[in-house]
Amino acid sequence: MIKVRFFEHGLLVMDITSYEKTIEALTLISRAIASDQYIEDILRLIVIVTAKVMNSEVCSLWLLDEKAKVLTIRATQSIDSDYIKERSVNLGEGVVGYVAQHNKTYEVGNVLEEPRFKEKELARKMGLVSMLSVPMRVKDRMIGVINCYTSVSHEFTETEKNLFTTVANQAAVAIFNTELMVKTKVIQEELESRKLVGRAKDVLMRRRAMTGEEAHRWIQKRSMDSRKSMREVAEAVLLSEEL
Repeated sequence: MIKVRFFEHGLLVMDITSYEKTIEALTLISRAIASDQYIEDILRLIVIVTAKVMNSEVCSLWLLDEKAKVLTIRATQSIDSDYIKERSVNLGEGVVGYVAQHNKTYEVGNVLEEPRFKEKELARKMGLVSMLSVPMRVKDRMIGVINCYTSVSHEFTETEKNLFTTVANQAAVAIFNTELMVKTKVIQEELESRKLVGRAKDVLMRRRAMTGEEAHRWIQKRSMDSRKSMREVAEAVLLSEEL
């Protein structure tokens, strides 16, 4: 394939093939932002798209638990069973922890010679050589870190670093929005459950001459005895009212 390159003031900016890959990646991730896909599906999409854009042997995505200050691998397009198993690192630990803590891109020429790299046996087994690790942030919030690896020694160009950073930033927005939607949905469901329990209590207070506290305890006991949620018990009470 012939690569047509853009120049500005004599400097290489980006070739058309890289530009097209970037647009394709950002389009796919943007669609994910607007979709109602589950977070795991979006994470999987991000690593697949990123690996394709970066011509990467392996791409992995780690999310930060801000309270525990731990990063956990959540997605990779690798099919190696050792690589896809759950692994975690503390904030500041290893390359991934360093990138998250310092909010800066980290490039490794050879992971087997990098003191911060903690998974040398795995890298040796999979034939991983060079690595580029980029933080994912939304405004002032650290979301996580995304990595790409090559199977041959490779010095990443500024164009590749800029491309990877652009994709990582878009990915961070997709993850942030998805988590926000999940939290919003959970809150909405909790509010709806409280309303239903409140209505059920009113029915019990009217039908059985219970106090509000007695009605609440009755629903709670039924929930425990039947191993159903208080919402399900409340819905049953309300349904009986309609009969």
